[in-house]
Amino acid sequence: MKVILNTTVPKLGKEGQIVSVADGYARNYLFPRGLAIVADKNQVKALEKKQARLAAKIAEGLATAEALKQELDGKTIRIAAKVGKDSTKLFGAVTAQDIADAIKTQLGKELDRKKIALIEPIKRLGSHQIHIDLHRDVDAFVTLEVFDPEAESAAAPETQNSATVSAEA
Repeated sequence: MKVILNTTVPKLGKEGQIVSVADGYARNYLFPRGLAIVADKNQVKALEKKQARLAAKIAEGLATAEALKQELDGKTIRIAAKVGKDSTKLFGAVTAQDIADAIKTQLGKELDRKKIALIEPIKRLGSHQIHIDLHRDVDAFVTLEVFDPEAESAAAPETQNSATVSAEA
């Protein structure tokens, strides 16, 4: 089934694109969430008119998005999260809003949470590649490190103690 995307859908396409998807995926996921509409003749004509109006607006935002990409692309941000004992599974989840807040505090860049393309919230410790949709033609990728602050604070004294023990010997 051919559909027109109303918003950017990770691993599928960007807003305004016409894509082919399985009928069940469209009916059960895209349509109920308002992410897409059926690509019939009337909708395609309306999309063309809408794209013509937005062409000037898109070109204007391209330079801003390129500059922001240069500042964000390849950077690493860190978020502390609580985990269970001897586990890597988080008690909660790291959401797009958490990532946007971390980018603001650590990198000093204001970013809307809707531009962060998470398929699902992050629920495990470790390093994760985050896709940021800055503009229709500009994407940035940031590395997110989710860590356990208690494990790091416990590991720090052990390394200091081992250094003092080896110095005494």
